[in-house]
Amino acid sequence: MSISTFRTAAVRTPAGPDSIEIIDVPVVEPGPGEVRVMVAAASVNPVDLAVARGLFHSMGLVNQPERTGLGWDFSGTVVATGPGVNLEAGTPVAGLVDGFDRDFGTYAEQLVVRASDVAVVPDGLDLIAASTVPLNGLAAAQIVDLLGDAPSDGDQLLVTGAAGAVGGYVVSLARDRGWQVTGLARAEDEEFIRGLGAGFTTQAEPGWDAVADGAALQERGLALVRDGGIFVGVQPSAKPAAERGITVRVVVAHPDGARLGDLLARTASGELPARVHTVMPLDQVAEAHRAMAKGGVRGRYVLIP
Repeated sequence: MSISTFRTAAVRTPAGPDSIEIIDVPVVEPGPGEVRVMVAAASVNPVDLAVARGLFHSMGLVNQPERTGLGWDFSGTVVATGPGVNLEAGTPVAGLVDGFDRDFGTYAEQLVVRASDVAVVPDGLDLIAASTVPLNGLAAAQIVDLLGDAPSDGDQLLVTGAAGAVGGYVVSLARDRGWQVTGLARAEDEEFIRGLGAGFTTQAEPGWDAVADGAALQERGLALVRDGGIFVGVQPSAKPAAERGITVRVVVAHPDGARLGDLLARTASGELPARVHTVMPLDQVAEAHRAMAKGGVRGRYVLIP
């Protein structure tokens, strides 16, 4: 590979894992407020599988003439900085690239991003684990923001999909805001969820003060909320209709370097779980997508260039 190009994964005509290509693209120098990162790891998320199969193309949310990039999460090392950036080359960072309509992604050897969107990875947290934090950790933190502080007269929160990547973080973070948290998940996940300090159930009855719907149950999740309660969903494209005086909100995860720094520090200290399932080379991206699509895995597949 010449120094003037780098490898990245993209889809031209999205049709699932077999349509993913590894291509060479030109190196771009960072502009004002930007950094170029040598990517160490990029985790695979459900949204990546949806992009690769063309879900967002079919919804009219992608308008890329040549290719669509894959990957939202990353960790790596700063190798170049634009004007106005106070990060030094060699600094380990992690971050989030959001939005569907882009010709680049984090499944790549290099990446140019806004410096404000990255956070320094603390000592004691390896870059592979750090790459699994940004999307799911920020989505969970932003879900908890939408829930707000627990009211004293109604603090019972049900987290659906509580053993999943987003749900597990919500369970941990919501307790900081005064919520009494119960996780809804399969029986085999009980030890993990109780280990986060939450209650546990495999069958939820209606009547909860709030539901954070990590499992995307949608209307079935809304039905578990009491009249006048709060529902926070995770599918911006399919917000359930409000009913019975319930406040319905939906998270749209977005970069937040300062917030991510706090999440990485909590992960380094063991307060938040770092969940890596398998590390695979970037060349095996299609295999990683196929394996993740089978489901049932509680950690992340992580790609390394």
